[in-house]
Amino acid sequence: MSRSSVLLAGLWPSWAMSRRVLESGFSGKRWLVAGLGNPGLPSTRHSVGMAVLGQLAQRLGVAESWVRDPRCAADLALAPLGDAQLVLLRPRRFMNANGRSVARAAELFGLTAEEIYLVHDELDKPLGKLALKLGGSARGHNGVRSCISCLNSSAMPRLLVGIGRPAHRSAVEAYVLGCFFPEEQELLPSLLDGATDLLLAHIRARSQEPSPGS
Repeated sequence: MSRSSVLLAGLWPSWAMSRRVLESGFSGKRWLVAGLGNPGLPSTRHSVGMAVLGQLAQRLGVAESWVRDPRCAADLALAPLGDAQLVLLRPRRFMNANGRSVARAAELFGLTAEEIYLVHDELDKPLGKLALKLGGSARGHNGVRSCISCLNSSAMPRLLVGIGRPAHRSAVEAYVLGCFFPEEQELLPSLLDGATDLLLAHIRARSQEPSPGS
């Protein structure tokens, strides 16, 4: 067997699983939850949105169900939430191109901007502070800016996860791309739990609202 055949054989199970994820029938409400960040850098402040997605998957019992889908360059997992369904997404593109993965997944699942949650880091909130914002501008966040551009909308609900801001503006890039300090890491478990609680509570409440026109 040639080397290319071996590589294709290794990719086939992931592709087949990916097709089942994307083509599974579901008639209830469906929400896409995207954890913004940089692939390969899960422990950095800028990728805390991806860490929240990991905690969310753990909470919903699908932590072992991630599949890679090449059509949207992302890892995907489906999770039930009452009568609704969550599509969990971790882009495999860098932060400033995260929107391409989010927009492609939205297209595949037939979702609107209002049905997409973005989870991302927030410099202007201290570590441990959370906020849920219903749409709005990117406020300088490259991942959110990419999503707004690719979806042609700023209506996406956003879970902002505070990471604090360095004292000097020139240090911002190194700060967000750096790992949490040891004393900050002690706060992460409760932060990720709190972020998951807030996100699930909001989605559950929206899932119970009547559909437009019903």
